[in-house]
Amino acid sequence: MVAADEPGTNGQWPLWEVFLQPSGGAPFEHAGSVHAVDAESALQNARDVYTRRGEGVNLWVVPSAAIVASAPSDAGPFFDPGNDKPYRHPQFYTSPRGVRV
Repeated sequence: MVAADEPGTNGQWPLWEVFLQPSGGAPFEHAGSVHAVDAESALQNARDVYTRRGEGVNLWVVPSAAIVASAPSDAGPFFDPGNDKPYRHPQFYTSPRGVRV
């Protein structure tokens, strides 16, 4: 087992994904990744790398290993349940005058 203050087996610190919230209360966006030994270091590294010019007002860092994603090969069966509900698509609604679609 690797100690917390030692690099992983690939010679690098664990990878963390960085999410940045721009000013004005906009939603968080994925900004990139940083390597760090722990969450606090990841937050500081993310601050140093991704907010140098005041681009954001809030940061999240998440261990990359904690992210679970669907596989491209699962696209059909995984997303099909939504396709059999046509009422969820905007084609059945009329837009108010002045609203661009």
